[in-house]
Amino acid sequence: MALLDNTVAVVTGGSSGIGRNICETFASEGASVVNADIREEPREGGVPTHEMVTEAYGVAATFVECDVSERADLEAVADAAEDLGGLDVWVNNAGIFRGEEFTEVTEAEYDQLMDINVKGTFFGAQVAIERMVEDGGGSLINLSSVAGLEGSGDFVTYCSSKGAVRLMTYSLADKYGPDGVRVNAIHPGVIETEMVTDDVPIIGGESEDAFRQQIPSRRFGKPEDIGNAALFLASDMSDYVNGESLVVDGGQTNT
Repeated sequence: MALLDNTVAVVTGGSSGIGRNICETFASEGASVVNADIREEPREGGVPTHEMVTEAYGVAATFVECDVSERADLEAVADAAEDLGGLDVWVNNAGIFRGEEFTEVTEAEYDQLMDINVKGTFFGAQVAIERMVEDGGGSLINLSSVAGLEGSGDFVTYCSSKGAVRLMTYSLADKYGPDGVRVNAIHPGVIETEMVTDDVPIIGGESEDAFRQQIPSRRFGKPEDIGNAALFLASDMSDYVNGESLVVDGGQTNT
């Protein structure tokens, strides 16, 4: 029996990068998938995520256009999950990443990043937990970052947002663990997606080798490294894991 048979999973930001792989990994283990994203087309090219997983794995899947900073959009996503059989897993993956000169950050830039990374996670969790408590429990997974564990002068706003996600995760686990809702965070290191090849060119940029040398495993992560971590937290394998930070960074933060 597949690990996620008879489950329904929501993944925000599931059209591209890490979110797309989480959708695929869940589908490969039998989950029906709702991809909630502001765009349907993958940044890396290819067919939309929901079409890809349906064709490859024969599961039910759908796309819901969603701005995670709008609670009404998140409610529509939860309704789509109910239509597929009921919400079991919710992954708050949607996020943006950029470098900055701290003293030059505008209020609009700050608000945009916080609206997506923190507000979107907060209200995504709120909507998910309301449904999960009604249905007897579930697994909520928040994507933080190694930037939620360590400070970096080039990414002050981003670090602030991901630190907020980390403590939000612990608080929600404390509040809703008695109701059968497990809440955990994943902290990715440098994962090879458009976020770090295009948005902030860590991979392919002048500092690539220096970044790699900071990682004991001497490689950058792949989206499937995070997809597999999410699968663990979504499945019964992690039934006694709650309020935890799962760091997936090749050992970077421990050196």
